[in-house]
Amino acid sequence: MRRRLDLAASLIARPPVLFLDEPTTGLDPRGRLGMWDIIASLVREGTTLVLTTQYLEEADSLASNIAVIDHGTVIARGTASELKATVGGERIEITLSPGADVATAARILSGFGDGVPAVDEGARKVSVGVRSEPGLINQVVVTLDEQNIQLDDIVLRRPTLDDVFLTLTGRGLDEAESEATDLSPDEQVQEAA
Repeated sequence: MRRRLDLAASLIARPPVLFLDEPTTGLDPRGRLGMWDIIASLVREGTTLVLTTQYLEEADSLASNIAVIDHGTVIARGTASELKATVGGERIEITLSPGADVATAARILSGFGDGVPAVDEGARKVSVGVRSEPGLINQVVVTLDEQNIQLDDIVLRRPTLDDVFLTLTGRGLDEAESEATDLSPDEQVQEAA
């Protein structure tokens, strides 16, 4: 409610430019979607909005132009589509049923993809970049089924802004967590803010 009240107070004068710093932090999913609706409405009515967020799904949904910032430096700019194009195209991602042969699934998936498949044995996931074509998912499912590879899930997905950020910064989740644990408790609080 406090976030909504803050936003309402700032809109009394109908400003032509509005700066919002992480407006959905701490909101439940319903409150977050409500805030997204308010923000989208403001933009439709002509308000220029500068929004900071760590929720990249939010940036993807709300922003017409995005600047990716890492350690205080702008490392990329563009639309969500332009930024996603920098990290590649679509990927087929499969999750194998328990007991399914991950190595065989990776070999099969490599025949449909561009490059070497990424394998996460612990999560039983295999993914590979592909050029989308009609019936691709069906072809993959049939081929895996012929080899008795059972799936829990299969999806064709585009890169997300999370993928963009992790690719552009050159650091995966493990490295980011390691950086945080190398900081003193006061530095961790500042880094989180």
